This record gives sequence, structure tokens and C-alpha cells, in this order.
Amino acid sequence: MHMMALGMFIFEIGTLAYQELSRKTAWRHARGERFGALATAQYLGPGDDTISLPGVLYPGQIGDYSAITRLRDMGNTGDAYLLVTGYGDVLGQYLITSLDETQSLFFEDGAPRKVSFTIELSRAPDSELPAALPAVQPVTV
Repeated sequence: MHMMALGMFIFEIGTLAYQELSRKTAWRHARGERFGALATAQYLGPGDDTISLPGVLYPGQIGDYSAITRLRDMGNTGDAYLLVTGYGDVLGQYLITSLDETQSLFFEDGAPRKVSFTIELSRAPDSELPAALPAVQPVTV
């Protein structure tokens, strides 16, 4: 059983297991200043949708160091990948925006015993506009 799939990359104990999943969803609002009153706000649509996946890899015991290299190669393409949870929810197309890696607890040959990582994903912009946009609500001043 896998935890999540990003394109053809499978997150699981044997490859790369994240320890947390943090998701931040934003919405965009335009502000209009008014004299002597609070600013007005107009909803413009969805904003950024980001996911952070921190975890720890213990090469040879838990996970495979080549998994980090594969994710780095995927990020280098600049492509968006379909993100699907292990329980079947399709989250959408996501870009790999960053990959932080910290190696520690080294063997005599310099190979790390422990690799901490954080993968940052950002929802890719929609390639098409929605079929019907919601009606615009007038802003009263």
C-alpha cells in the first residue's frame, strides 16, 4: 500500500515516506480603500494551494536515497504531476517547487545514515478557464 503518488513516483516506506503533510490553501481578494470606513473586498478567485511533505530517510533501512534524486530530476523538468492520495483522492496537478535535503550521521566513507528532507509542492495553474464563472456580485460603497 502506498501513501501518495506524484505522477509515477510512489511515496511509501520502501522509497520515500513523509512524516507529515501540511496543506495551505489561499483565496484572492481585491481591496478598495474607503475614507472613514473599512476597505471593501471583492473575491477574485482561488489563490495558491501548497503542500509541504517533511520526512526522514535512513538509506538501507527505511527508504531509498535514489528516491530523492528521482524527485530532483522530476523538479528539473518543470512539469506538473498528478497528485493522488493513497486512499484515492485526486488532488490535482502539482509542481515541485523545492526540495530541501539535510544529510547527517555519516559513515566512514561519507555516506549519510540519515537524510532529512522537505518537498514543497504548488498547485499548477489551470490550463483552461472554468466552463461557467460565478456571477460577479456588485460592491456597494
